[in-house]
Amino acid sequence: MTAKLHEFSDAAALADALADKVATQLATAIEERGAASIAVSGGSTPKRFFEVLSASDIDWCKVTVTLVDERFVPADNSRSNHLLVATHLLKDKAAAAAFIPLYYDAPSIAEAADVATRKTAGIGHPFDVVILGMGTDGHTASFFPHGNNLARALDLSGPRGVLTMEAEGAGEERLTFSFSSLSDARFLALHIEGQGKKDVLDKAKAGTDETEMPIRAALNRARSPLEIYWAP
Repeated sequence: MTAKLHEFSDAAALADALADKVATQLATAIEERGAASIAVSGGSTPKRFFEVLSASDIDWCKVTVTLVDERFVPADNSRSNHLLVATHLLKDKAAAAAFIPLYYDAPSIAEAADVATRKTAGIGHPFDVVILGMGTDGHTASFFPHGNNLARALDLSGPRGVLTMEAEGAGEERLTFSFSSLSDARFLALHIEGQGKKDVLDKAKAGTDETEMPIRAALNRARSPLEIYWAP
């Protein structure tokens, strides 16, 4: 297991520390390679982190932002991760960043995944930063327990790109980067808050069945060390 836990006193301290670390990673990528890439997750947990990161003094015009995963809903839908990121991250100094969405108005979600794969083909080889989240069911990205495309999504030998996912706990159909796209990020982090999420994490660490708790793939098989950022 190549995961390291960073504990903080509260969510504000976590957001500050994670934003500082991410800003440093992005600035280093720009200095060394002339550009930087970051894939972020949705949900309520990263809002404070996004707000802090958006004010970071880096060369945002050289940063490309995308999503780890997305619901198959338009960007103006309240459930859209695109809307969340646009509201809380792509503002202030970070308004200068480029953004590549995963949702596209295509006839089917499979066709939308193909478009997203083409649109994101120029970034993420590897990503400079990937920020994962985790649900109380042990899912991360849109790798849901017993999802219809889970085996393909978690296959590290599979191609990079965006896949579709349907699962009982997912609600809408989902678009998600494959594990092979995310697992070798130069900085790979899991951002979780609350004792309940810590308990889920501890349960995941104690077992091996990835179909039951897909977060175990990130804990046990990621190519890059997983940095876990947690606050109660």
